Amino acid sequence: MSSLPKQRFTPEQYLALEREAEYKSEYYDGEIFAMSGASRAHILVTVNIATQLNLQLKGRPCETYVGDMRVKVSPTGLYTYPDIVVVCGEPVFEDGQADTLVNPTVLIEVLSPTSEDNDRGRKFGHYRRIESLEEYIVIAQDEPRVEQFVRQAEGHWLLSEASGLEQTLLLPSISGTLSLADVYDRVRFGPEGAESQP
Repeated sequence: MSSLPKQRFTPEQYLALEREAEYKSEYYDGEIFAMSGASRAHILVTVNIATQLNLQLKGRPCETYVGDMRVKVSPTGLYTYPDIVVVCGEPVFEDGQADTLVNPTVLIEVLSPTSEDNDRGRKFGHYRRIESLEEYIVIAQDEPRVEQFVRQAEGHWLLSEASGLEQTLLLPSISGTLSLADVYDRVRFGPEGAESQP
């Protein structure tokens, strides 16, 4: 007994479907992948980061997008929705719809148990191919811990880590900072915060 082949989509078909859909999906190599919802902690961390960045970037030629800005990794064909995107300079979009950014400066993912391996591994492998990308940051939601990858000369990436609410992360690509106390404002950790987990 043979199984039916998976339906495959072109990027154009994916974009047409995605622009009409009520929920978000990612796309890679002909396949569409539905995205799951976020936990309370994930949402709080994302909004807290975006608030800090928006305040710091006010009056500068940078824009911050949260959750709904699709990013295309042009060299690999991945379409995805990072939790937070910062673009400095003129944003470049795939087409006239202005909903698929191709030149992010900073990408930030808030980790969850179901996304952590992908965000650190396969997805970062794609992100590293974006020529404009200068920083990639992954944020834990179950403890105050941040990992930051900064592009160096010749395409190398420098890893820095910050943990503890007293830490502040420097963001050299946008001359900014992230205070972990502010990142995790109102987020509960440990058994009493278990309801914050997905």
